[in-house]
Amino acid sequence: MKLKQIERLKKISKEDFVSHYVKHQIPVVIEELTEDWPAYTKWKLSYMKEIAGHLTVPLYDDRPVNHEDAFNEAHTHMKMNEYINLLEEKPTNYRIFLYNLMKQAPSLKNDFLWPDIGLKLVKQLPMIFFGGENSKVFMHYDIDYSNILHFHFHGEKQCMIFAPSQSKYMYKVPHALISREDIDFDNPDYEKFPALKNAEGFITNLKHGEMLYMPEGYWHYMKYLTPGFSMSLRSFPKNISNLSKAAYNVLIMRHFDVMMRKIKGQKWIDYKNEKAIRNTHQHLEKTF
Repeated sequence: MKLKQIERLKKISKEDFVSHYVKHQIPVVIEELTEDWPAYTKWKLSYMKEIAGHLTVPLYDDRPVNHEDAFNEAHTHMKMNEYINLLEEKPTNYRIFLYNLMKQAPSLKNDFLWPDIGLKLVKQLPMIFFGGENSKVFMHYDIDYSNILHFHFHGEKQCMIFAPSQSKYMYKVPHALISREDIDFDNPDYEKFPALKNAEGFITNLKHGEMLYMPEGYWHYMKYLTPGFSMSLRSFPKNISNLSKAAYNVLIMRHFDVMMRKIKGQKWIDYKNEKAIRNTHQHLEKTF
């Protein structure tokens, strides 16, 4: 894969952010956007345990998609204080993924400021993500094609992202939002997945308080280099085509996929994985 470092800035005006990055759908890291937030000093694992330790939270691991799973169904549940103890003790694959923790612990809303950065952010959807050392979030893109402001806290996290134009190389699984789950994006097998050699993307390591802007429909693969957590704020897509794709994903695609899992079981999952390879390699043959 051809990866280049994401551009980094200390600060930016909302006018420059919109005109240079949102308008052209270019990712960027803003390093000091959160320095005046209470969260900048407060948001550590110990604080999260204090505020939300009593809550039971959904956890995901890196097991492959199973036909018996509902859409984004959690693999297990655990008390937040027990989960954070686990993060601090040893590496674990268990992650909290796309969870509205602030609905259960509303005092967290007082710890951050909604950025005045030129995007109309959805106030109901500040989503939280947690992960242990070396845990990975599979390569995927978001169902709603939103513009994402992704803030990281406590530790360091690696982010690898690709524009929607690179989907033809990503071994996209049909009727889903993911690449084939057997691809190791840290060390791709180019003999099995040769199209990945043509994929052009971006990479960066986010540290405490830094924000990554991910434009609409960007593929992303995340790896926690240390235990830590992140928060995403989102703005609905501005591109009409992406808005239509988001509506299709939410209203039709995910329900069709759930139905086919119930009807065909594991055969449906196997068919989609095989189709991902056939579709990608057919396109590769036409291109080269």
